[in-house]
Amino acid sequence: MNAVTVRKEETAHGGRYVATVTGKPGEAELTFAVRGAGRISADHTGAPGTLRGTGAALALVEHMVEDARRSGFKIVPVCSYVEAQFDRHPEWHDVRADDA
Repeated sequence: MNAVTVRKEETAHGGRYVATVTGKPGEAELTFAVRGAGRISADHTGAPGTLRGTGAALALVEHMVEDARRSGFKIVPVCSYVEAQFDRHPEWHDVRADDA
């Protein structure tokens, strides 16, 4: 299995988590926006066809959850993929924003 690497790129108002997979072209991304008061929204997850089925999209969400725990923010899952992953992983409830 190929290794997935995730990095975070930030701007003043948000940013994205970017995943690459060893030996595969392209990158997957999970974009986010800062919502203030210790909250960010997970707005969109996308992956090119070359990365479908590699676990890159799930790795993005897992990285965001770990980042939220480490940095103390909550996630508003606007993206349907992120929302579905939160539904599948009740152990992530601690970082889901109450209004999500």
